[in-house]
Amino acid sequence: MAEIFVYVTCKSPEQAEAIGAALVERRLCACVNILPGMRSLYWWKGKLERGDETVLVAKTRESLLGSLTEAVKALHSYEVPCVVALPILGGNPDFLRWIADETSPSAG
Repeated sequence: MAEIFVYVTCKSPEQAEAIGAALVERRLCACVNILPGMRSLYWWKGKLERGDETVLVAKTRESLLGSLTEAVKALHSYEVPCVVALPILGGNPDFLRWIADETSPSAG
């Protein structure tokens, strides 16, 4: 069972909080971290855009990535929300087991 981080950008801390709460409540992740105050520069529809965003980092299992991605897309205001998975190569085994336990079908 592989644990992963999922990186998501949101338009505001409030949106990140709402999406994060839904993901945790649905046990699609064990935890989210919300990091406000990110400044983004990006191309959108042929134009260079600038904006303030909030980062949401979810801790979950790789097997839940599809369901988590679909949930973010359904809850997000962006036409194409950033949802990317990053592998966890190692770490505290107790913490990694906690992620697995809190996102298992028997959790709760």
